[in-house]
Amino acid sequence: MKKVILALVVFLSISLNAVAGVNINTATQAELESLNGIGPAKAQSIINYRKSHGGFKSVDDLKQVDGIGNATLENLRKNISITGPTTAVAPKANKVAKATKQAQDIKAVGNEKAAVSGKTAGAKVIKEKTGK
Repeated sequence: MKKVILALVVFLSISLNAVAGVNINTATQAELESLNGIGPAKAQSIINYRKSHGGFKSVDDLKQVDGIGNATLENLRKNISITGPTTAVAPKANKVAKATKQAQDIKAVGNEKAAVSGKTAGAKVIKEKTGK
């Protein structure tokens, strides 16, 4: 029975390390920025803290970094570790694609509002030609 419990504990600890994708002690700025809620400034702050303090002893040490509080840490916790390789980094292209889609949606809404109000370029040309 002890062997089964030991095997289960070992399996779970390996599984938990596999889930955590970014090692905050070795990750590059781009790898840190791939984390949801971490932009260039916070990523640089993490790197600066790591350099000046010799690395993170626990994931909770991340709260010592400027701009990272309890809420941010809890959102990051499942995606970070202090050991092992950085794996499963979300591609930066997803953030760019999402931002591009949002910009396109905003532009489309703006064009719809302009069309409804009659303030499109086409409406202006028609008004000038007809004199109305």
